[in-house]
Amino acid sequence: MLKGIAASEGIGIGKVMIVEEHSLEYQPKQVADTDAELKRFRDAVEAFCEETAEQAEAVKKSAGEKEAEILMGHIYMIKDPGMIGTMEAQITGGQCAEAALESICDMFIEAFSATGDEVTAQRAADVKDIKTAILSILLGVKTVKISEAPAGTVLVAREVTPSMTAGINKDNIVGIVTETGSQTSHSAILARALEIPAVLSVEGATSKLSSGEQIIVDGSEGIVVTAPSEDDVQLYSAKRDAFLREKRELENYRGKKTTDADGNEYELFCNIGTPKDAVKAMEADGEGVGLFRTEFLFMDRNALPTEDEQFEAYKQAALVLKGKGLIIRTLDIGGDKEIPYLGLEKEENPFMGYRAIRYCLGHRDLFKSQLKAILRASAFGDVRIMFPLITAVEELRAGKELVEEAKADLRASSIEFDENIKIGVMTETAASGVIAHLLAKEADFFSIGTNDLTGYTMAADRGNSDVAYLYSPFQPSVLMMIQRIIKCAREAEIPVGMCGEAAANPMMIPLLLSFGLTEFSVSAPSVLKVRKNIAKWTKAEADAVVEKVMAMATEAEVTEYLKSIV
Repeated sequence: MLKGIAASEGIGIGKVMIVEEHSLEYQPKQVADTDAELKRFRDAVEAFCEETAEQAEAVKKSAGEKEAEILMGHIYMIKDPGMIGTMEAQITGGQCAEAALESICDMFIEAFSATGDEVTAQRAADVKDIKTAILSILLGVKTVKISEAPAGTVLVAREVTPSMTAGINKDNIVGIVTETGSQTSHSAILARALEIPAVLSVEGATSKLSSGEQIIVDGSEGIVVTAPSEDDVQLYSAKRDAFLREKRELENYRGKKTTDADGNEYELFCNIGTPKDAVKAMEADGEGVGLFRTEFLFMDRNALPTEDEQFEAYKQAALVLKGKGLIIRTLDIGGDKEIPYLGLEKEENPFMGYRAIRYCLGHRDLFKSQLKAILRASAFGDVRIMFPLITAVEELRAGKELVEEAKADLRASSIEFDENIKIGVMTETAASGVIAHLLAKEADFFSIGTNDLTGYTMAADRGNSDVAYLYSPFQPSVLMMIQRIIKCAREAEIPVGMCGEAAANPMMIPLLLSFGLTEFSVSAPSVLKVRKNIAKWTKAEADAVVEKVMAMATEAEVTEYLKSIV
């Protein structure tokens, strides 16, 4: 049995297909005819872009628009003047195309990897995928055809790159096993979108497994069963059938209100990153959007989006929601989100530095442009504004003052907007938890961001494996912080939601119901499952769970107990 990270739930039983990596070795050389070498390089880049665009179209059909955008991002990246211009300059200086490509890509890979942050590290994986693909074209190396995999295949690879997924026929691929990757890596995102069970970061998978051997992939538990017995196959076949049956049963919750077993109603929203994601949220039966991550509008481009461009994006999402709540988080950059054209200075500790609301308040024109775009969109739906990373009341007040300035500008231009637009706070730091009672007096709503709240409370980077044992929302200190934030919101009679990943965790749900959370915001695929899990609990049952949990001293005690009851 091999262990890894449970990245895409479900059970897959099939035969291994090792995706071998072909040698991309070459002999670096100086070139005399630099014009010819430039043409060879540009032809390779053009071939890469054409092939990637075709792959993106295939992924769009099989997995969805958002997943296809990962591949389109590769095209934007290689065409960025800062990247391709430097490569061409090296070729003009006499380097061969392969060496120029590799040296510049390696520089970007090192820079992205050096942050130590998991999300930024995905950029390094993107650049590596670009490098491998263009090197293959330059060297005439043919890549493996995953599209020819027979039914019942388990793909085993060092990593499954976004470009590989274009060839995946989800009717034939029953599982994915990789040596690298995490819950948030592109491999995991694409596997979940394709609904293929996946276990990532299985050390030595390509050497420990052999093509043609039968294995079982348990993407729910992060286990790969090797040389399974007949009993194993029967056991996991039954688990697979139960998993698929549960998925079908979830459809019974479509179109229903989100209520607990007592009939108390809750709002069940979705987290989105683009207006197109709003369509997916509605298709998934979401009741609104609890988090629109606007930074994605600023990424993978060479200049700031204009006020009109932002307005159209926010308006589009509002129209899709047809009057349902749309909480738009203002620009949250810095930390793990780099936008090169903004010229953010490198910081020793970017997560504690000039990011999110701090950056926006220091760049008032940029911030006001976004606020005006959001306000304009508020004329087309139930739009609300949320400020990220608030750690002091002064920041909330400063943000609200700028909203008033933006309102005045729109009034002067006779542009319609919601005069009573709600302004909320994303409580995601220990500071916001400690002063939640003060913030609640001046905010219209709270939304708890458990990912950062856990990291900041525990002083643990979620991308650092050495401190991963600390990074858990079930740490007593994090639970106490969540309980306090909700309590302060309820006492101030303002709505309080949660948009972090913990909101979809079945072990967290009884705690949140007892604490008094009023809104859950989750990924679109999680909506029906969360609705079902909320429906299981009465308030009295949830209160009994909290009474036990809040008396426990360690994360291990908490999780062991919660696993036993959900």
